[in-house]
Amino acid sequence: MDKRPISPSSLQTHFVDIHEVLPEEEEGITPSMGEKPENKRVNRPIRVRDTKRNHRSFSRQVSLETGFTVLNRESKAKDERRALPRSGRSFGGFDSANRFGIEGRKGDFSIFKTKSTLSKQNSLLPSRKDHQREMESQRREGSTEGLDESVNRSVPAGRYFAALRGPELDQVKDYEDILLPKDEKWPFLLRFPIGCYGICLGLSSQAVLWRALATSPAVKFLHISPFINLALWILALAVLVSVSFTYILKCIFYFEAVKREYFHPVRVNFFFAPWVVCMFLAIGLPPMLSPKTLHPAIWCTFMGPYFFLELKIYGQWLSGGKRRLCKVANPSSHLSVVGNFVGAILASKVGWNEPAKFLWAVGFAHYLVVFVTLYQRLPTSEALPKELHPVYSMFIAAPSAASLAWRTIYGEFDGCSRTCFFIALFLYVSLVVRINFFTGFRFSVAWWSYTFPMTTASVATIKYAEEVPSFLSKGLAITLSFMSSAMVSVLFVSTLLHAFVWHTLFPNDLAIAITKKRLAKEKKPFKRAYDIKRWTKQALTKHNSVNKDFEAEKEDY
Repeated sequence: MDKRPISPSSLQTHFVDIHEVLPEEEEGITPSMGEKPENKRVNRPIRVRDTKRNHRSFSRQVSLETGFTVLNRESKAKDERRALPRSGRSFGGFDSANRFGIEGRKGDFSIFKTKSTLSKQNSLLPSRKDHQREMESQRREGSTEGLDESVNRSVPAGRYFAALRGPELDQVKDYEDILLPKDEKWPFLLRFPIGCYGICLGLSSQAVLWRALATSPAVKFLHISPFINLALWILALAVLVSVSFTYILKCIFYFEAVKREYFHPVRVNFFFAPWVVCMFLAIGLPPMLSPKTLHPAIWCTFMGPYFFLELKIYGQWLSGGKRRLCKVANPSSHLSVVGNFVGAILASKVGWNEPAKFLWAVGFAHYLVVFVTLYQRLPTSEALPKELHPVYSMFIAAPSAASLAWRTIYGEFDGCSRTCFFIALFLYVSLVVRINFFTGFRFSVAWWSYTFPMTTASVATIKYAEEVPSFLSKGLAITLSFMSSAMVSVLFVSTLLHAFVWHTLFPNDLAIAITKKRLAKEKKPFKRAYDIKRWTKQALTKHNSVNKDFEAEKEDY
């Protein structure tokens, strides 16, 4: 093995030559005089042969940095160099544009596009184009066989936890490969996550809060104008329509990406968010627009899809399997529970108390299970980025909503309602006292999840101040209300700046592009390419030790 001079085009790349070994090299090597036969292999001289032959010889150069292979052909006429295609597996962490070794894969986002029924049926019939594509894929060594299978089939829940990190599981670990290039900007619809409904949750819950501030006798001395509630309600409705329209377009054009989000153990909970937002808007309807009693059809329209999705998700939790609760539980799982309490409030407002009690019972039973599961151990047990910590405020939302729902159903803030409220208040304080959660962060859409639980706790505090009027209760209600409103105002301005000024609100959504299985790295060929000398030394040392042991045994006898 010898090292060749490196061409100027590859000054920063180190190649190692690997030549073919001919059987003729083993001839003509004899042991020296007086040497023992058993030491023949160990002590024989290593002879370097002249590589210039009359016939054409082949050698291969392997780059130590990227694993790229170059085939050298030596002939009498000229020296030809031909690059061999790499395999589709990355050696981890190098240029992401060359992850899969195929030029056509870069910028090809069609694997996440919607596949119509007609195209699926036509794909079953053989055609000339399919035959040509098949021949092309066979010519490529680094073919992406299995990538489409990774896209079309559901990714196991455990795979998301293995490949991603963070409480929202939206950051790819360093040693993982993805199906799309990282250094290229993806289409907008692919970068638009369902987590944007968190913005709608924050604004719609603010409409409910300012309606309570304008109508509650506990804070009547503030003289809050009802027009603030009207403005927030209209703004929340406009944002909901915009987000829903955009996500419907994503469902139409990139349905495979939507399926990836549905199988995501965190984002599946945000599929409940649109219906929770609609129920918030119905509850927070301004007094000047709302009738005396809402029609029950409103409750059926919004609660129906939520209930059927709930049956699906809760069934997976109960029946076990790969998506049982102990495997997929995360703070966002509270979203699938909070909707029961919000639906109970709306059912009580339309005059259906029995369905309201049913939803409250279902929601509280599952809240206890989720709370205990998360309290024991979170699936993401590693250190978490600080900018994603606000998602833990979801612990506050469920007990606050349960307190409000019980008060709405039974008409008083009794013992059960106060118990849920005090649980929420304790969790609220336990998060506020951790000041280090709010230092050294950068803006993220995940911060919107902090506003919705804060607002729900503020509304519950206002209702508690109505039942227990005192300076402390009223002061607490005002303080929590303005804290949540200030947080929403800051986030709203930051969102506008990142969306329309800095254009950094929607980075590439790497979480939906993970592979179904981790692509194993080809470690053995890589080691043979650069570490043959060390292997040779180890083999010689092993033979020497064996010979010494054999001689020692002879002397013993």
